[in-house]
Amino acid sequence: MKRMNSANLTELPGDIRIPAYDRSQPAGIVHLGVGAFHRAHQAVYFDALMSLGEAGWMIRGASLRGVGVSDQLTPQDGLYSVVIRDGKVEHVQVIAAIRDVMIAPQDPRALIAALAAPETQLVTMTVTEKGYHLNPATGALDLSAAAIQSDLGDMSMPQTMPGFLVAGLAARRAADLGPFTILSCDNLPHNGVRTRNAVVGMARQADAELAAWIEEHAAFPSSMVDRIVPATTADDIASLEARIGLRDEGMVKTEPFSQWVVEDWFCGRRPALDRVGVSLTNDVVAWEKTKLRLLNGAHSSLAYLGGLAGYTFVHEAVDAPGVLDFINRLWDEAAETLGPAEGLDVLAYRQSLLERFRNPALNHRLRQIAMDGSQKLPQRLLNTIRDRVRRGDDSPALVLGVAGWIHWLSGTDDIGGMHAIDDPLASRFADRLARRGSPAEAIVQAILGLEEMFGTDLRANPVFVDALVAALTDLMNHGAAATIRKFRNA
Repeated sequence: MKRMNSANLTELPGDIRIPAYDRSQPAGIVHLGVGAFHRAHQAVYFDALMSLGEAGWMIRGASLRGVGVSDQLTPQDGLYSVVIRDGKVEHVQVIAAIRDVMIAPQDPRALIAALAAPETQLVTMTVTEKGYHLNPATGALDLSAAAIQSDLGDMSMPQTMPGFLVAGLAARRAADLGPFTILSCDNLPHNGVRTRNAVVGMARQADAELAAWIEEHAAFPSSMVDRIVPATTADDIASLEARIGLRDEGMVKTEPFSQWVVEDWFCGRRPALDRVGVSLTNDVVAWEKTKLRLLNGAHSSLAYLGGLAGYTFVHEAVDAPGVLDFINRLWDEAAETLGPAEGLDVLAYRQSLLERFRNPALNHRLRQIAMDGSQKLPQRLLNTIRDRVRRGDDSPALVLGVAGWIHWLSGTDDIGGMHAIDDPLASRFADRLARRGSPAEAIVQAILGLEEMFGTDLRANPVFVDALVAALTDLMNHGAAATIRKFRNA
């Protein structure tokens, strides 16, 4: 079967939307990390923006790791489909916003040149938590990281996000060009501040004058992104091929819901994203905190507890006995730590989340959500617990979510299935668990000793520690399904 490309789009069925804008227009954006989420979220917004006649916002993508995305998109001229599924209803649209995909490890100078190009006004990124190379305890650049040390040794051949951005900004400064706006689209609180810490921290080590120039002239807006984007499977690709008559290796699947809230802070040309439904605001914090603590906190808890109980998909786990009561209790606990967010109705948001979780067409795998727990849990669960500890409140649902993650680290679920621990700290978890005793208390103490994840405050709080030990004991003795059922009508 033929691969989708720019020469055969007219062969697609008439009900599939095909953009009509000029793809030769300038590429005003470089995006780092062209994964499925970017293709289902930010690229869709810029595709819509150019479809309205706003020119100059084509995207040059860059993979900081492997060739996978390039292999998917390059033979297709950067084109791909977004398949939007809601129950039995499916809508397909072709996105044309991505011009090309650079493979940074193969040609780092090409990416630096793209960053330094005069037409580049905006750099966006989805590099996940670990791509920032920050010390979790301090929020500063982790200068001990091997990749950061390598970049500082030769800034002409970087391999990290901070290294590439500093090299690109240095080239712009040398060419007497202004900086670009750097917009993080990763699911992190204060992601603009984190990006600034990473970039300025790297620049200070390389060139103090460059660092001062970046601090004075560059913009690092924060943003909140929200759309569920499950991993694409071979069956998804085959099903789409049967429907449209062309093979699309770059397709992504997602839900109808999509949200993007962006801090209104740009240092160069500002895209008119408000024309396509993006909320431009001076206060992203309340939105991002609500999303992280409600959607992501529930997602991570479901991933570990549902995975331990033997479920595969989010929609299966949500409808298991007691799970709805557990989720609502977790949301009650988290909601008490939230401040007001202009235009956000928390109760309505919670109801919409349940509807999204229950969408069976997405087949959102729990193991996909379970990845990189050490990077995700601090902002999704642990900081919420900290806020409740300061208030003197207990947090049984939130604590059970953390206990579920700890039990998940055993690598075995409650029905004997095995799973890999996909986490940058996996080897450290394995070492600590190998040296502990079997009681839950020993396991908890071993894991809480990871200060870069837990700090020192939670380990020193006997109420939290006792609650965590009790929750883990329940999981070890009775399993996740039985433990969750305790929340029924509680």
